[in-house]
Amino acid sequence: MAGRIEDYALIGDMQTAALVCRDGTVDWLCLPRFDSHAIFAGLLGTEEHGFWRLGPAHAADSEPPTAARRSYRGDSLILESEWDTPRGTVRVTDFMPPRDGAPQLIRIVEGVTGRVPMRSALRMRFSYGRVVPWVHKHEGRTVAVAGPDSVWFDTEAETYGKSLTTYADFTVAPGDRIAFTISWEPSHKEPPALPEPEASLEATEDFWRDWVDHCTYHGPYREAVIRSLITLKALTYAPTGGIVAAPTTSLPEDIGGVRNWDYRYTWLRDAAITLSSLLRTGYREEARAWREWLLRAVAGDPENLQIMYGLAGERELGEAELDWLPGYENSAPVRVGNGAAHQLQLDVYGEVTEALHLAHMTGLARHDYASLLQLKLIRYLEDHWQEPDEGIWEVRGPRRHFVHSKVMAWVAVDRTIKLIESGDADGPLERWRELRDDIHRDVCEKGYDKERNTFTQSYGSQELDASLLLIPQMGFLPPDDKRVIGTIEAIQRELSTSDGFILRYPTEGEEEGVDGLPGDEGAFLACSFWMADDLAMIGRVDEARKLFEKLLALRNDLGLLAEEWDPRLQRQVGNFPQAFSHVPLIDTALRLTASGAYGG
Repeated sequence: MAGRIEDYALIGDMQTAALVCRDGTVDWLCLPRFDSHAIFAGLLGTEEHGFWRLGPAHAADSEPPTAARRSYRGDSLILESEWDTPRGTVRVTDFMPPRDGAPQLIRIVEGVTGRVPMRSALRMRFSYGRVVPWVHKHEGRTVAVAGPDSVWFDTEAETYGKSLTTYADFTVAPGDRIAFTISWEPSHKEPPALPEPEASLEATEDFWRDWVDHCTYHGPYREAVIRSLITLKALTYAPTGGIVAAPTTSLPEDIGGVRNWDYRYTWLRDAAITLSSLLRTGYREEARAWREWLLRAVAGDPENLQIMYGLAGERELGEAELDWLPGYENSAPVRVGNGAAHQLQLDVYGEVTEALHLAHMTGLARHDYASLLQLKLIRYLEDHWQEPDEGIWEVRGPRRHFVHSKVMAWVAVDRTIKLIESGDADGPLERWRELRDDIHRDVCEKGYDKERNTFTQSYGSQELDASLLLIPQMGFLPPDDKRVIGTIEAIQRELSTSDGFILRYPTEGEEEGVDGLPGDEGAFLACSFWMADDLAMIGRVDEARKLFEKLLALRNDLGLLAEEWDPRLQRQVGNFPQAFSHVPLIDTALRLTASGAYGG
C-alpha cells in the first residue's frame, strides 16, 4: 500500500518527476515527460504496478523501515534520507540531474556508521503498471524493454532477478558509496551513455545553488518561499517553458471517492499565477519562457483559447480511465488526460492578461505578438463575457454565470486598457472603458446579495464561493468596501472548517452538488491562503499572520503541499505537490512581509 500523500518527497529534472516515500520507495515516475506513461505506478495501485525500493534490508514478513531523518540538501531538490538500524546508520541520496542527454534517476547509498545490510528491489512496469517489460543483460548492463521504451539500470552492486523483480543485496560500511541509476531511452536507439553519479550530483547541486541565488525575497518566511519556488521550478517543463499543475494524476480530493483528476498539463490559470509569483521574486527568465510557450500554444487561434494544453502546447488531452489500477487507497477511477480541456472558463482570459500585464510592468522586453494576443482576447470577451461558463473550479454540472468569471473578464479589459494607456498598444479605448464599466455594473447588480451583504457564487445563487476572495486582490473593489468586507466575513462563517481553513464551495455529500459530482472534499489550500491575504488587506493583519502560519504547519517535513487538507482525516489530499498551493503561499508571504505582519 502506498504511503500517505505527505510521506512523499519530490525529485525531478524539470522534464519529469519522481515521488519517493519515507521508506525509500519510488512509487511514481513517468518517463520521459511528466505526462508520459508511468514506469512506477505503485502510488495508484500495488507493488505489482511498479516500484523501486532502496533501503535497509528487512524480513520478508515485515514492513520496510522508514527513514529516521530526511531533508533536501540545502536549497536544492537533492533528497537525503537516513536510517538508524541496530547495525548502524546509512544514508541514501536521491536526485534527478537536469538533463544533458537521457533522463536519469540516481540513488547513492552511503555508509555512515557500522555495517548495514541493504537491498534494492526494482520492479519496472510500463504503461502505468500494465506491461511487464523484457529484462535482460546487454554488454553487462541491465535493460528493460517494452514497445517504444527502454530503461537501463546501472550499478556496481551485483544484481539478480526473482519474481519479475531485479534485486541487489549488499552491505555498506563508513565511507562506502554505491550508486544505482536508471536511464530512459527510446528502445530503437543506441544505449544511453554510462552514468557518472558523483559528477552528476555535484552538477545538480551547483544548478540549484545558482538558481536560488537569483531570488530577490529575503524576508522572514524565506525558507518556505524558497522551497515553494524550487517546487514551482521543478514543475516547469524546461524544453518549452510550460508549467504543470502537479506531477501526478488521480490522487484523490476525497479519499475513496471519484474526485480524481490528471494534473500533468499546463493550465493557463495555474501557469499564469505561477508566472506572477516567479516575477515577484526575481525570476524573469522563467516568465519569458512561459510567455513564449503561451504564444506558441495559442498561436493562430486565440478565439478558441483552451483552459489547458499539453507541455508543448498540445490541444488534444482526451480523458480515459485505467481500470486495471485500483486507485490510491481505492479511490477510483484512475484518470489520464483531462476532459475539462475544452470547457469554457472565462476567468482564464483575466489570468492570462494579468500575467502579461505583470510581465510588462516588471520590465520584461516587449513582444509585439503578446500585445496583439491580448487585444484579440479582449475582442473575444466583448462578444462572450455575458455567457455562462464552467468557471474556475471546472464544474461538470451545468454552466452558470459565475461571479469570479465575470470579475476576471473585468480584469482582462482593465489590464488591456492600461496597456493602451501606456502607449504600447492601440485599441478602441473609449469603447473598452465602457465595456469595463458594463461588466463591473453587471457583477455588482446580479452577483451581490444585499440582504446578506456578500457576493455569491453565481448570478441568482445563494451559495458562496472562495474565489470571491480575489475581488479585492484583483482591484475590482477596494479592500475597505463594505461589500468586500461582508463577503470575507460570510466566507469565514459559511465555508470555514473547524480549524479555520477554507472550502472552495459547499458540497453535498452523496448528492451531486454544483460541480456535478458526489462526495465531499477537503479545505482548498489556495483559498485558505487567499483568506489570509484578504484579512491582511482589510487591516486584520494579526489574524492573517496566524492563519498563514497555521497553513505553513500543514506542509510536510520537506515543505511540500498537496491541493487540499482533509480536516476530518487530518492529512493532505489531492495531487501532489500542487503549484496552485505553493503559488499563494509565496504571494501571502510577500504581502505579510510588506505589511510587517509577522512574528519575531
